[in-house]
Amino acid sequence: MTFWKSLGFAGVFATSLGLMSASALELKETPGLDSSLPPVAERVPSEPLIVDLTASGREIGKPGGTLSTLIGRSKDVRLINVWGYARLVGYNEKLELVPDILEGVEIEDGRIFTLKTRAGHKWSDGHPFGAEDLRYYFEDVASNESLTPVGLPPFLLANGKPPKFEVLDETTVRYTWDDPNPLFLPELAKSRPPFIYRPAHYLKQFHEKYGDPDFITEQAAKVKARSWAPLHNKKDDLYNARNVELPSLQPWIRKADDSDRRFKLHRNPYYHRVDKAGQQLPYIDQIIMTVADGKLIPAKTQAGETHLQARNLSFADITVLKQGEAQQGYTTNLWLNTKGSEISILPNLTVKDPVWRELNRDKRFRHALSLGIDRQMVNRVLYFGLGRAGNDTVLSASPLFMPEYVTKWAEYDPDKANALLDELGLTERRGDGVRMLPDGRPLEIIIETAGESQTQADALELVAETWKEIGIKLFVKPSQRDILRERAITGDLVMSVWTGFENGIPTSEMPPVDYAPVLGERLNWFAWGDYYETNGEGGEKPDWEPAIRLTELYEAWLSSRSKKEREDIWTETLEIHAEETIQIGLVSAVRQPVVVNGVKNVPTDTFYGWDPGAQFGVHRMDEFFLADQ
Repeated sequence: MTFWKSLGFAGVFATSLGLMSASALELKETPGLDSSLPPVAERVPSEPLIVDLTASGREIGKPGGTLSTLIGRSKDVRLINVWGYARLVGYNEKLELVPDILEGVEIEDGRIFTLKTRAGHKWSDGHPFGAEDLRYYFEDVASNESLTPVGLPPFLLANGKPPKFEVLDETTVRYTWDDPNPLFLPELAKSRPPFIYRPAHYLKQFHEKYGDPDFITEQAAKVKARSWAPLHNKKDDLYNARNVELPSLQPWIRKADDSDRRFKLHRNPYYHRVDKAGQQLPYIDQIIMTVADGKLIPAKTQAGETHLQARNLSFADITVLKQGEAQQGYTTNLWLNTKGSEISILPNLTVKDPVWRELNRDKRFRHALSLGIDRQMVNRVLYFGLGRAGNDTVLSASPLFMPEYVTKWAEYDPDKANALLDELGLTERRGDGVRMLPDGRPLEIIIETAGESQTQADALELVAETWKEIGIKLFVKPSQRDILRERAITGDLVMSVWTGFENGIPTSEMPPVDYAPVLGERLNWFAWGDYYETNGEGGEKPDWEPAIRLTELYEAWLSSRSKKEREDIWTETLEIHAEETIQIGLVSAVRQPVVVNGVKNVPTDTFYGWDPGAQFGVHRMDEFFLADQ
């Protein structure tokens, strides 16, 4: 069965990417490239990925120029590998999975995956890329106990079992699992993918199986590594963009480690994508990423110091950014933020305090908290009424969306909220009207924040005003994200505020990982997530029926064979969240400002998210070009 039909996307690749035959294309050299490089016909694959930009309403670009952008910290240089979004398979703007680096994928029975790389594809240093690079990762990295002591990552296991891995020829590999593995391909399309390939020709020199022992010892001493394994791990850095010697398949690469405040990324002369006119992508020669204080980035953007900026900008900056458009000549595009909610209150369901644990797990209490919030007021005051008041759930852009997911238990009804709290037995009040807990403490909720968002603090102040009407006192406690996480781990955290579900635009083909207690990083059920991630060695086994069922549904998705099965799983998952109000969302569908200053082919109105989306990545930043070229 082909890749397309197995996912219900028959014919998508050809139509969505506008492919044409490589044999009918006259390739053109890129002006300004090093003259010592081989000709373009020898640099790109024999069947490159050819994009018809006009079919998607974009212009054929002009190569050249330098694009400047601002980042808030030096490690954000890794975003170049997010925005570049060269993936074995990736999402297009319709959220369909399509081959990118790969020429094609075949799937049989949901458990046998045959991956075919492009003949003639090369790493950024000109060395061939192919089956050996996938083999090296699977056999010599992921399956090596010294390099990967925890064993194969979950997406390479189906029902807890690894695949049979085979190299079929120089460009083709096959993974065969005993059971279906629907997690495999979506994992490869993430903003931070697992990179199931490695530049074997480069990394072998640091591997005990292949490298010269004396060389390895010498190199380990230089980076203060105790043995070959930590040396190899330091050199193996496809995501972070720190090792400038490491070959890449991304559109832009670092060539020099000369600064920690200003990073210069150069075009990859061996990149695998070309346009219909025969020009090799990316269009832009260089990207300069300059580190600036995150709080100053909106002002610097308004001053025209960046060509393309979304990082460190928020809805609150839109007014200021709009004011600078006329003088600086940029435009402020407003993209849809894909989070399930811009702000979400998270009752900690695994808090160790027994009184709060019982209350937080009682849906009547969570419903009362939700009904006691005037979301329309929050939307008007903080978002000028431009957002969508309602629950933390999927957005209307998702094919899984149902209107009741947004509205259930989300209307402002203090009378109903008070009745629910009375029903819980919280009828005793002190002199100022604040209800009393069963153990005699006042019903005072401390909501902890990471201290990074003034908008979150402002929203909680508005919530505090209406919670007074139902006898609840709210205190906002700013903290730091590391401390917040530590308090979730220890069980001391009662309630917190964060952004909502990361993926508010899922399709059935994406795993419902955010919606089930299977990740220890979640502040509202750390102990359950830790239990799942450690196979019962840490955390707590879920003893709350909705959490048990959500875990069962997630595991059912992991073993599903059909799109219909996955749709049904998602539907029940979202219905549970709507009925239980597990996360108390406030406002969603808020707009993300994207400032565009002299850059063409940037969408005017689209979505902005991490997964899926890779921020600029899904919108193909390699197709952006500078207007003054």
